[in-house]
Amino acid sequence: MTFTLSVTLPFDHIQHGDEFISMAAVKECSQAAEAAGFYSGTVTDHPVPSYRWLDNGGHYAQDPFVMLSMVAACTTKLMLQTNIVVLPYRNPFITARAVSSLDAFSNGRVLLGLGAGYLKPEYKALGVDFDSRNDLMDEYMRAMKLAWTGEDFSFEGTGYTAVGNRVLPTPVQKPHPPLLVGGNSKRALRRTVELGDAWHPFIVPKMVTDTARTANISGDEDIIAAIEYMAEHCEKVGRKTPPSVIASSTFAMTPGWSAQEAIDSYAHLKSIGVAASGTSIPATTRSEWCDMAQEFGEKVISKIDF
Repeated sequence: MTFTLSVTLPFDHIQHGDEFISMAAVKECSQAAEAAGFYSGTVTDHPVPSYRWLDNGGHYAQDPFVMLSMVAACTTKLMLQTNIVVLPYRNPFITARAVSSLDAFSNGRVLLGLGAGYLKPEYKALGVDFDSRNDLMDEYMRAMKLAWTGEDFSFEGTGYTAVGNRVLPTPVQKPHPPLLVGGNSKRALRRTVELGDAWHPFIVPKMVTDTARTANISGDEDIIAAIEYMAEHCEKVGRKTPPSVIASSTFAMTPGWSAQEAIDSYAHLKSIGVAASGTSIPATTRSEWCDMAQEFGEKVISKIDF
Protein backbone atom coordinates (compact mmCIF):
# COMPACT_ATOMS: atom_id res chain seq x y z
CA MET A 1 0.00 0.00 0.00
CA THR A 2 1.27 3.47 -0.89
CA PHE A 3 2.39 5.67 1.96
CA THR A 4 -0.40 8.19 2.57
CA LEU A 5 -0.30 11.71 3.98
CA SER A 6 -2.74 13.72 6.04
CA VAL A 7 -2.83 17.47 6.58
CA THR A 8 -3.84 19.29 9.73
CA LEU A 9 -6.77 21.51 8.78
CA PRO A 10 -6.40 25.09 10.07
CA PHE A 11 -9.81 25.72 11.58
CA ASP A 12 -8.51 25.90 15.15
CA HIS A 13 -6.57 29.11 14.49
CA ILE A 14 -9.15 31.54 15.82
CA GLN A 15 -6.51 34.29 16.17
CA HIS A 16 -6.75 34.84 12.42
CA GLY A 17 -10.49 35.43 12.44
CA ASP A 18 -12.41 34.87 9.22
CA GLU A 19 -9.26 33.73 7.45
CA PHE A 20 -9.91 30.30 8.97
CA ILE A 21 -13.09 30.63 11.03
CA SER A 22 -15.62 30.84 8.23
CA MET A 23 -17.44 28.64 5.78
CA ALA A 24 -15.42 30.20 2.97
CA ALA A 25 -12.25 29.00 4.70
CA VAL A 26 -13.65 25.49 5.13
CA LYS A 27 -14.48 25.31 1.44
CA GLU A 28 -11.22 26.76 0.13
CA CYS A 29 -8.85 24.90 2.45
CA SER A 30 -10.64 21.56 2.19
CA GLN A 31 -10.74 21.70 -1.58
CA ALA A 32 -7.08 22.78 -1.71
CA ALA A 33 -6.10 19.81 0.47
CA GLU A 34 -8.02 17.44 -1.77
CA ALA A 35 -6.59 18.93 -4.97
CA ALA A 36 -3.06 18.71 -3.55
CA GLY A 37 -3.44 14.95 -3.14
CA PHE A 38 -3.62 14.66 0.62
CA TYR A 39 -5.32 11.43 1.67
CA SER A 40 -7.06 12.95 4.69
CA GLY A 41 -7.72 16.19 6.50
CA THR A 42 -7.52 16.11 10.28
CA VAL A 43 -9.23 17.99 13.10
CA THR A 44 -8.73 17.88 16.85
CA ASP A 45 -11.01 17.72 19.91
CA HIS A 46 -10.92 20.09 22.89
CA PRO A 47 -14.48 21.10 23.77
CA VAL A 48 -13.62 23.14 26.87
CA PRO A 49 -9.86 23.45 27.51
CA SER A 50 -8.54 25.28 30.56
CA TYR A 51 -7.11 28.76 30.24
CA ARG A 52 -3.84 27.59 31.84
CA TRP A 53 -3.32 25.05 29.07
CA LEU A 54 -4.37 27.51 26.36
CA ASP A 55 -2.03 30.19 27.69
CA ASN A 56 0.91 27.78 27.81
CA GLY A 57 0.97 26.48 24.26
CA GLY A 58 -2.43 24.80 23.96
CA HIS A 59 -4.94 25.51 21.23
CA TYR A 60 -8.66 25.85 20.65
CA ALA A 61 -10.57 23.20 18.70
CA GLN A 62 -13.89 23.23 16.92
CA ASP A 63 -16.36 20.39 17.33
CA PRO A 64 -14.77 17.62 15.25
CA PHE A 65 -17.96 16.19 13.79
CA VAL A 66 -19.38 19.59 12.88
CA MET A 67 -16.15 20.52 11.13
CA LEU A 68 -15.78 17.23 9.28
CA SER A 69 -19.40 17.39 8.15
CA MET A 70 -18.69 20.74 6.50
CA VAL A 71 -15.47 19.40 5.00
CA ALA A 72 -17.40 16.42 3.64
CA ALA A 73 -19.90 18.73 1.95
CA CYS A 74 -17.08 20.58 0.17
CA THR A 75 -15.10 17.55 -1.05
CA THR A 76 -15.59 14.18 -2.70
CA LYS A 77 -12.46 12.12 -1.94
CA LEU A 78 -10.67 13.63 1.05
CA MET A 79 -10.87 11.30 4.04
CA LEU A 80 -12.31 12.83 7.20
CA GLN A 81 -9.99 12.16 10.12
CA THR A 82 -10.26 12.94 13.81
CA ASN A 83 -6.85 13.46 15.37
CA ILE A 84 -8.09 12.70 17.93
CA VAL A 85 -11.54 12.42 19.49
CA VAL A 86 -11.17 12.13 23.26
CA LEU A 87 -13.50 9.20 23.57
CA PRO A 88 -14.38 9.32 27.30
CA TYR A 89 -15.71 12.89 26.98
CA ARG A 90 -19.01 11.73 25.44
CA ASN A 91 -21.50 8.94 25.91
CA PRO A 92 -20.31 6.28 23.44
CA PHE A 93 -23.64 6.06 21.68
CA ILE A 94 -23.61 9.80 20.94
CA THR A 95 -20.20 9.34 19.33
CA ALA A 96 -21.33 6.18 17.51
CA ARG A 97 -24.31 8.07 16.06
CA ALA A 98 -22.14 10.99 14.92
CA VAL A 99 -19.64 8.66 13.25
CA SER A 100 -22.34 6.54 11.64
CA SER A 101 -24.12 9.60 10.23
CA LEU A 102 -20.92 11.17 8.92
CA ASP A 103 -19.70 7.95 7.33
CA ALA A 104 -23.07 7.26 5.71
CA PHE A 105 -23.52 10.74 4.28
CA SER A 106 -19.89 11.05 3.13
CA ASN A 107 -19.98 7.64 1.44
CA GLY A 108 -17.47 6.00 3.73
CA ARG A 109 -14.81 8.62 4.32
CA VAL A 110 -14.36 8.61 8.11
CA LEU A 111 -11.05 7.76 9.80
CA LEU A 112 -11.74 7.71 13.52
CA GLY A 113 -8.67 8.65 15.50
CA LEU A 114 -9.46 8.31 19.18
CA GLY A 115 -7.68 8.45 22.49
CA ALA A 116 -8.06 8.80 26.24
CA GLY A 117 -6.75 12.36 26.43
CA TYR A 118 -4.67 13.96 29.16
CA LEU A 119 -6.26 17.27 30.23
CA LYS A 120 -7.54 16.86 33.77
CA PRO A 121 -9.32 20.29 33.94
CA GLU A 122 -11.21 19.49 30.74
CA TYR A 123 -12.33 16.16 32.18
CA LYS A 124 -13.50 17.95 35.32
CA ALA A 125 -15.45 20.54 33.32
CA LEU A 126 -17.21 17.74 31.43
CA GLY A 127 -18.05 15.79 34.56
CA VAL A 128 -15.99 12.73 33.64
CA ASP A 129 -13.64 11.00 36.07
CA PHE A 130 -10.08 11.54 34.86
CA ASP A 131 -8.66 8.51 36.65
CA SER A 132 -11.21 6.22 34.95
CA ARG A 133 -10.38 7.38 31.44
CA ASN A 134 -8.53 4.26 30.29
CA ASP A 135 -11.23 1.89 31.53
CA LEU A 136 -13.88 4.11 29.91
CA MET A 137 -11.90 4.16 26.66
CA ASP A 138 -11.95 0.36 26.38
CA GLU A 139 -15.59 0.16 27.40
CA TYR A 140 -16.71 2.86 24.98
CA MET A 141 -14.94 1.24 22.03
CA ARG A 142 -16.79 -2.00 22.72
CA ALA A 143 -20.09 -0.15 23.09
CA MET A 144 -19.66 1.69 19.79
CA LYS A 145 -18.84 -1.49 17.92
CA LEU A 146 -22.15 -2.97 19.07
CA ALA A 147 -24.03 0.14 17.98
CA TRP A 148 -22.46 0.04 14.52
CA THR A 149 -23.81 -3.44 13.77
CA GLY A 150 -27.23 -2.01 13.01
CA GLU A 151 -28.76 -4.82 15.05
CA ASP A 152 -30.66 -4.53 18.30
CA PHE A 153 -28.12 -4.55 21.12
CA SER A 154 -27.86 -4.52 24.89
CA PHE A 155 -24.92 -3.17 26.84
CA GLU A 156 -24.29 -2.46 30.51
CA GLY A 157 -21.96 0.52 30.81
CA THR A 158 -20.64 2.86 33.47
CA GLY A 159 -23.66 4.95 34.40
CA TYR A 160 -25.73 4.01 31.35
CA THR A 161 -27.54 0.92 30.08
CA ALA A 162 -28.74 -0.10 26.62
CA VAL A 163 -31.56 -2.62 26.80
CA GLY A 164 -32.48 -3.34 23.21
CA ASN A 165 -31.44 -0.28 21.18
CA ARG A 166 -30.63 0.24 17.52
CA VAL A 167 -28.60 2.75 15.46
CA LEU A 168 -29.30 3.17 11.73
CA PRO A 169 -27.98 3.84 9.18
CA THR A 170 -24.83 1.89 9.82
CA PRO A 171 -21.48 3.21 8.59
CA VAL A 172 -20.71 2.58 4.92
CA GLN A 173 -17.32 1.13 5.92
CA LYS A 174 -17.69 -2.35 7.35
CA PRO A 175 -17.77 -3.33 10.08
CA HIS A 176 -17.06 0.32 10.95
CA PRO A 177 -14.63 3.10 10.00
CA PRO A 178 -10.98 2.36 10.79
CA LEU A 179 -10.25 2.92 14.48
CA LEU A 180 -6.90 4.70 14.87
CA VAL A 181 -5.97 4.30 18.51
CA GLY A 182 -3.93 7.14 19.94
CA GLY A 183 -1.66 6.97 22.94
CA ASN A 184 1.95 6.02 23.51
CA SER A 185 1.63 3.87 26.64
CA LYS A 186 1.77 0.08 26.68
CA ARG A 187 -1.89 0.04 27.63
CA ALA A 188 -2.68 2.05 24.51
CA LEU A 189 -0.67 -0.42 22.44
CA ARG A 190 -2.58 -3.36 23.92
CA ARG A 191 -5.84 -1.49 23.26
CA THR A 192 -4.80 -1.03 19.65
CA VAL A 193 -4.23 -4.77 19.25
CA GLU A 194 -7.40 -5.82 21.05
CA LEU A 195 -9.85 -3.20 19.81
CA GLY A 196 -8.31 -1.07 17.08
CA ASP A 197 -7.27 -1.16 13.44
CA ALA A 198 -4.17 1.03 13.61
CA TRP A 199 -1.87 2.62 16.14
CA HIS A 200 -1.90 6.42 15.91
CA PRO A 201 1.23 7.57 17.77
CA PHE A 202 2.06 11.07 18.85
CA ILE A 203 5.71 11.30 17.77
CA VAL A 204 7.20 14.35 19.49
CA PRO A 205 10.26 15.37 21.52
CA LYS A 206 10.40 14.14 25.09
CA MET A 207 9.89 17.63 26.58
CA VAL A 208 6.50 17.80 24.87
CA THR A 209 5.37 14.43 26.17
CA ASP A 210 6.52 15.44 29.64
CA THR A 211 4.27 18.49 29.44
CA ALA A 212 1.39 16.41 28.10
CA ARG A 213 1.90 13.69 30.71
CA THR A 214 2.00 10.95 28.11
CA ALA A 215 4.55 8.25 27.36
CA ASN A 216 7.47 9.35 25.21
CA ILE A 217 7.65 8.25 21.56
CA SER A 218 10.30 10.40 19.92
CA GLY A 219 12.68 8.27 17.88
CA ASP A 220 13.20 5.12 15.87
CA GLU A 221 13.94 2.95 18.87
CA ASP A 222 10.67 3.92 20.55
CA ILE A 223 8.63 3.27 17.41
CA ILE A 224 10.29 -0.06 16.65
CA ALA A 225 9.91 -1.18 20.25
CA ALA A 226 6.22 -0.30 20.19
CA ILE A 227 5.68 -2.21 16.95
CA GLU A 228 7.46 -5.23 18.43
CA TYR A 229 5.36 -4.97 21.58
CA MET A 230 2.17 -4.97 19.50
CA ALA A 231 3.39 -8.00 17.55
CA GLU A 232 4.01 -9.86 20.80
CA HIS A 233 0.57 -8.94 22.09
CA CYS A 234 -1.01 -10.04 18.79
CA GLU A 235 0.53 -13.45 19.31
CA LYS A 236 -0.71 -13.54 22.89
CA VAL A 237 -4.33 -12.70 22.04
CA GLY A 238 -4.48 -14.53 18.71
CA ARG A 239 -4.65 -11.58 16.34
CA LYS A 240 -3.22 -12.66 12.99
CA THR A 241 -2.71 -9.31 11.25
CA PRO A 242 -0.88 -6.67 13.31
CA PRO A 243 -2.30 -3.14 13.42
CA SER A 244 -0.86 -0.71 10.93
CA VAL A 245 0.92 2.40 12.17
CA ILE A 246 -0.57 5.73 11.12
CA ALA A 247 1.40 8.58 12.65
CA SER A 248 0.13 12.03 13.43
CA SER A 249 1.79 14.90 11.59
CA THR A 250 5.57 14.51 11.67
CA PHE A 251 6.60 17.34 9.34
CA ALA A 252 5.85 21.07 9.33
CA MET A 253 6.22 23.40 6.36
CA THR A 254 8.23 25.95 8.34
CA PRO A 255 10.12 28.76 6.51
CA GLY A 256 12.94 27.31 4.44
CA TRP A 257 11.41 23.84 4.46
CA SER A 258 12.89 21.24 2.13
CA ALA A 259 10.76 18.97 -0.03
CA GLN A 260 13.54 16.41 -0.18
CA GLU A 261 13.83 16.47 3.58
CA ALA A 262 10.11 15.76 3.84
CA ILE A 263 10.32 12.90 1.33
CA ASP A 264 13.35 11.40 3.06
CA SER A 265 11.65 11.69 6.44
CA TYR A 266 8.55 9.86 5.24
CA ALA A 267 10.64 7.22 3.45
CA HIS A 268 12.50 6.59 6.66
CA LEU A 269 9.26 6.21 8.63
CA LYS A 270 8.05 3.74 6.02
CA SER A 271 11.29 1.74 6.39
CA ILE A 272 10.71 1.19 10.11
CA GLY A 273 7.07 0.14 9.76
CA VAL A 274 4.99 3.33 9.61
CA ALA A 275 2.29 3.28 6.92
CA ALA A 276 1.15 6.90 6.94
CA SER A 277 1.98 10.29 8.40
CA GLY A 278 1.13 13.92 7.80
CA THR A 279 2.14 17.53 7.65
CA SER A 280 1.11 20.83 9.16
CA ILE A 281 1.01 24.17 7.36
CA PRO A 282 1.78 27.17 9.59
CA ALA A 283 0.11 29.84 7.45
CA THR A 284 -1.60 33.01 8.65
CA THR A 285 -4.01 33.49 5.75
CA ARG A 286 -6.15 31.01 3.89
CA SER A 287 -4.66 31.96 0.51
CA GLU A 288 -1.19 31.29 1.90
CA TRP A 289 -2.39 27.99 3.38
CA CYS A 290 -3.91 26.88 0.06
CA ASP A 291 -0.80 27.88 -1.89
CA MET A 292 1.43 25.96 0.51
CA ALA A 293 -0.83 22.90 0.31
CA GLN A 294 -0.56 23.01 -3.48
CA GLU A 295 3.22 23.37 -3.26
CA PHE A 296 3.45 20.38 -0.91
CA GLY A 297 1.33 18.35 -3.30
CA GLU A 298 3.53 19.19 -6.27
CA LYS A 299 6.89 18.81 -4.55
CA VAL A 300 6.23 15.99 -2.09
CA ILE A 301 2.99 14.05 -2.55
CA SER A 302 3.43 13.64 -6.31
CA LYS A 303 6.98 12.36 -5.76
CA ILE A 304 6.16 9.71 -3.18
CA ASP A 305 6.04 6.26 -4.71
CA PHE A 306 6.81 4.08 -1.70
